[in-house]
Amino acid sequence: MKHSERPGPNRSKSPEPKRFKGDYQSPLKPGEALQFELQGTDGRARAGVVHLPHGPVKTPVFMPVGTYGTIKGLLSEEVDALGPEIILANTYHLGTSPGAGLLQKVGGLHEYMHWPRNLLTDSGGFQMVSLLKLLSISEEGVHFQNPRTKEMMMLTPEESMGIQNSIGADIMMALDDVVSSTYEDRDRMKDAVERTIRWLDRCIAAHKRPEEQNLFGIVQGGLDRELRSWCLAEIKKRELPGYAIGGLSGGEAKESFWQVVEQCTAQPEGLPADRPRYLMGVGYTLDIICCVALGVDMFDCVYPTRTARFGTALVRSGQMRLNRSDYRLDFKPIDPECSCPTCKNCYTRAYLHSIAAKEPVCAKLITVHNIHYMLTLLRECRAAILDKRF
Repeated sequence: MKHSERPGPNRSKSPEPKRFKGDYQSPLKPGEALQFELQGTDGRARAGVVHLPHGPVKTPVFMPVGTYGTIKGLLSEEVDALGPEIILANTYHLGTSPGAGLLQKVGGLHEYMHWPRNLLTDSGGFQMVSLLKLLSISEEGVHFQNPRTKEMMMLTPEESMGIQNSIGADIMMALDDVVSSTYEDRDRMKDAVERTIRWLDRCIAAHKRPEEQNLFGIVQGGLDRELRSWCLAEIKKRELPGYAIGGLSGGEAKESFWQVVEQCTAQPEGLPADRPRYLMGVGYTLDIICCVALGVDMFDCVYPTRTARFGTALVRSGQMRLNRSDYRLDFKPIDPECSCPTCKNCYTRAYLHSIAAKEPVCAKLITVHNIHYMLTLLRECRAAILDKRF
């Protein structure tokens, strides 16, 4: 995100994204970047397809997170073999390195990372708050200190859009004013919600490729139902291709968390039924199942891949901490019924235990399993919805 690499309004148009190649016949018309097809419901749970420039995304769906344009330890081909139809990348990190200018020069992140399917990029706002030394938020943007260079920087809605246009993601997120759901200053929360809408309008105005990339707005408001209701009403006026629920998964009580999701998906006050709904940063199994039941379509979280790097595998009964001595003589695969490459090739719990603290390949093997687990979980939810047995 060096100053010389910041895309401005006079930059040449980025190369068009590649269209999905294969048997799939895209219903997208020229100049159209998204269609949402609802295929079935069971209660409020929904199964559908989000048609995007790089192919269909069957919902409900979990999106693995590749922060820097890669899922740690895996080649793009290895990720593709697991079958995700969309993955997530991080605008802040990619804008810092390799930089928006380079990504635009090579034709976007799809080309840069050899990824043939869909991409979603976040706005970078959450990372400003959670990962960096945040100095202040003003109406202009987010002021922060770059942890690598110590340079004083600012991310504005216009710059976030410029970077994401250069990245070329199929779905891009508006920059929002992120406040923790447990923050108790209502005046600050109210200011953040109102600023989120004003910044959304700036993002819409700055978005240069609406015929190729989809801009989603984000509903904020913490646990305050009145603020959420106001934000919902305002964001729906913008008639965007899709919408996200943000500001949760920050330590709030589960009941409060689910109540906010229920409010954001309830009809007719909640998010539109004919657009995809994305719940940001949620990856625990119970949370996902409950939120699918409430009508959420899309999820992402670093949890499955991050926990793999600490030797923890995800299984139907919960977590399997393979660095524990219990598994020293356990010669079964992580899950005997799992068809992921790690389990199918009989990498045993004992083997993974023996290398958990020593070899990076252990993190890779568990990452493969955990991604497969999450993708399978959502595919099973989808099948159950279509069969009316969710």
